Amino acid sequence: MRSVRFRKTIVVTSTVLCAGMALSACGESGGTSADSGRSQGNVTVATSKGDLEVPREPARVAALDNTSFATLKAFGVKPVVVPKALLPKAGFEDWKNDSSIKDAGTHREPKFEAINAAEPDLIVGGYRFTDHHDKLAKIATTVDVAPSDEAAGGYVNSLRTQTEELGKIFGKEDEAKEIVAALDKARDAAAQATKGESVFLAVASAGKIDNGASRIGRLAEPLKLKNVLSAEGQDSTSVHDNSGLAPETIAQLNPDWMIMMDRDAATGGEGTEAVAAKKLVDGMEAWDKTTFRTKNQVVYLQSDFYVTEGAQAYTDAFNKVTTAFNAAG
Repeated sequence: MRSVRFRKTIVVTSTVLCAGMALSACGESGGTSADSGRSQGNVTVATSKGDLEVPREPARVAALDNTSFATLKAFGVKPVVVPKALLPKAGFEDWKNDSSIKDAGTHREPKFEAINAAEPDLIVGGYRFTDHHDKLAKIATTVDVAPSDEAAGGYVNSLRTQTEELGKIFGKEDEAKEIVAALDKARDAAAQATKGESVFLAVASAGKIDNGASRIGRLAEPLKLKNVLSAEGQDSTSVHDNSGLAPETIAQLNPDWMIMMDRDAATGGEGTEAVAAKKLVDGMEAWDKTTFRTKNQVVYLQSDFYVTEGAQAYTDAFNKVTTAFNAAG
């Protein structure tokens, strides 16, 4: 990767960086300045790198973690740079079409020059951008409060933490409490609605249906469901490759329910014509006699779930599960 020329305010000695009252991070975003505790413009948040002092209510925000987009929008934050290719197709047209909001590229091909040129006070990184943390931290204070499967209590619980920490940063603690309360209510209702039924966690990708347990197993963790296929043998959170799962295998397992994430709908199929997940499911002859098909027990997650995956997305997913399972009796 070619080198990046950072703006002059960043390219100074470490001594000057640590002395500047406007900057709380020094080199690595996990560090803080010697007298940062006396700064009235900072707030300490819990991150994947440990406690970190960040600017309170930063004016210029680089929003890179797609799981935070809906929360930042709910807080009234208008970023200066975002990975526009990762924006959901609906609900973020203002960010996508605003020329004053620069494009950060993607996690696969980040546009570091664009991020740097946007002169952010704070970078909300992590999740897909986790591997780029160190380079981002050289541009501006970089905070990683993204949800994680490895976090205490699992992915869904870490969505609560993410929302609360972002609430601290942007002075939106009350709004954060409302988002968390909605998530908790939806999760608890879904847990109550499920009673040990078997389920196939599926993903529609490249026009095929595969095992999506590595990605949406997170959704099933708080629920009373029996997953017929585990994520064993899959790369962590990977739903990009064709595992060769045969429809007949699912037919033989005959799960009571299917929960479907449509990756094609969210990404456009990456060069392959996307086929609606429901069309794929209904057209699978091997499943004609399965319980989930004959009883129409398929829960389709929001079409943009693959590029959202934040607190609001999981709230909606849990609500869909509750509605479907309660209706089935």
